[in-house]
Amino acid sequence: NQWRCPASCLVPGTIVQYPTMTTTRKYTEYAPKGLIGVLTPQANTTVEPELAMLCPPGFAIINARMVSEKADMEDRLSDYLENIDAEIDQFASAPVNTLALAVTGPSYLIGPARERSLVERIETTRGVPLVTTAQAVCDALHILGARTIDLLSPYPPSLTEKSQAYWMAQGYRIGETIALQGDDDSFHPIYAMSSQSAGIALKEMQESAADAIVMLGTGLPTLRPMAAYSGWRGPPVLSCLFCLAWRAVQAATGHSPDLRGLRQWQSSQHWRRRLPPE
Repeated sequence: NQWRCPASCLVPGTIVQYPTMTTTRKYTEYAPKGLIGVLTPQANTTVEPELAMLCPPGFAIINARMVSEKADMEDRLSDYLENIDAEIDQFASAPVNTLALAVTGPSYLIGPARERSLVERIETTRGVPLVTTAQAVCDALHILGARTIDLLSPYPPSLTEKSQAYWMAQGYRIGETIALQGDDDSFHPIYAMSSQSAGIALKEMQESAADAIVMLGTGLPTLRPMAAYSGWRGPPVLSCLFCLAWRAVQAATGHSPDLRGLRQWQSSQHWRRRLPPE
């Protein structure tokens, strides 16, 4: 039951079309509508909580950790893709309907063309869709009709620059980029950031003329500010994990995403109540 992604479905500026795998997969008690296999960086403390809050009823996630002994962040990101087959093997016979790569950095390092090749290879050999976080953001931006985007970055300068190059290679113009300052003395300079810091920076971007604002990274907590500013007068706000959850759910069922559905997700109606109390 292998499925091959046609080359046309991965053309920049178009929505990736994924097949439905639900008819050939076994039922699971807590995921009758779709089970998503998530690949998460080793020390990331944000992916599982936020994806669990974002998944609609009937969908669930299971997680595999991507590990690397490298000290440098970009070297670790490269390792994650180098070892992606072994990382996927952690799911063994679990009946996942789609795979979700919950990290953006590797996409920045290899660029859109090699990212598309990776997606095609995994989907061909594994028989299930692979949704990368970066491509999920592109799909959301495409549906919104965005051409100019502002970036809210928790990354160090080198990775922020590679991120900008990736979005430009995907056809987007970069407006303003705001860099968040991490705490180098914490367990991780990105994962230890708070959603409050993201919210404060986001508020400063309300008067932006961009078509959308993207909060970068899968380690930065973003759901609280997304919910708080869901109806503001500023540009539409997206975060990487938000887009990954939205796109992976669509891929798990084989449904094509549309603006109405994306707007419903952005309204936070189905996930706002799951946020922990402040």
